[in-house]
Amino acid sequence: MPLTSLFATRLYRARLSDRIAPADLEAACYSIAEDDEAGQDWCETEGYPGYTSYASLTDLPWRFPIFADVVKVLDDHVAEFATALAFDLGGRNLVLEDIWINILPQGGTHGSHIHPHSVISGTTYVAMPEGTSALKLEDPRLPMMMAAPPRTKDCPEDLKTFVYVKPQVGDVLLWESWLRHEVPMNMAEEDRISVSFNYRWE
Repeated sequence: MPLTSLFATRLYRARLSDRIAPADLEAACYSIAEDDEAGQDWCETEGYPGYTSYASLTDLPWRFPIFADVVKVLDDHVAEFATALAFDLGGRNLVLEDIWINILPQGGTHGSHIHPHSVISGTTYVAMPEGTSALKLEDPRLPMMMAAPPRTKDCPEDLKTFVYVKPQVGDVLLWESWLRHEVPMNMAEEDRISVSFNYRWE
């Protein structure tokens, strides 16, 4: 009996750029985290493990040239992904809305969430020590499955309720911003470092 797959959820994966050295980006992340007292205070107040610049620094590409270089590369990746998604932008553009650093120490997690005011979200990976957590993606239909039985353990990836993607240092992943995702607990002794971002339609 023929089957047809409907309503695809796309995940874009590529190398960020050979022109941006992960070691240089890692050094910049640590330097920013060390100097960002407002970000440190926010993380402590909110009980956020490790460090994020999400609530404190909104102008990383203006402050630090390496982040300006990252954004230039991301613009190209996002444009390619938008084409693959068959978006009709109507003469408008997808532009960077925000970009922030995440430094997740051993035992740190980032709970399940979406980015409701954006179109495309993503992350580029700066440090992924052995044993650190993958990115966990959730089937967006999950709240509507109600009484459905579980899937078999060996079901195809496109039928799984949760998919775990293990990126490499220097990878960039992109997804539509409605896709729920999380970072399970970092079991590695070293920090898991990433740079996340959102693009809006304007």
